[in-house]
Amino acid sequence: MMSPVKLSLTKKNEKKEEKSASQKGVLGLEKRKHPRFFVELPLDYSRKGKKTDFGGMVKDAGEGGILVYLPEKIDLGEVLKVEIYFAKGLELNTVQGTAKIVWADLAAKETWREHRYGLEFQSMPKGMVQKLKNLLKDLGETHKS
Repeated sequence: MMSPVKLSLTKKNEKKEEKSASQKGVLGLEKRKHPRFFVELPLDYSRKGKKTDFGGMVKDAGEGGILVYLPEKIDLGEVLKVEIYFAKGLELNTVQGTAKIVWADLAAKETWREHRYGLEFQSMPKGMVQKLKNLLKDLGETHKS
């Protein structure tokens, strides 16, 4: 079992960390159109037909989607309503939209009752796409500093 590693904010394709033994030999083809940024942002989500919101953590983000850790097992293809929280100065902001679960890695942290998912954005209310782009731009500028 690997202990959690806190990573600094970097573009995903610039990560220089050595892969663990369990990741070696796995061929991963990058299919993304947009760069991803490592982040640690809180997330609220709700499932269709459920009245309760749950919390999770966004671990990387890009214009096309997010990598999240959620406390429950969810089926591939399910669409979630998501709200990502971030600070801009002294103000708390959110990015809201819907996202579909396109992949799952249930073995990642199942012992801590966390499940890792790749979510692809499906839709966002007016203005949210630009808000997300601004957040990612700010993250990119922070990375350059």
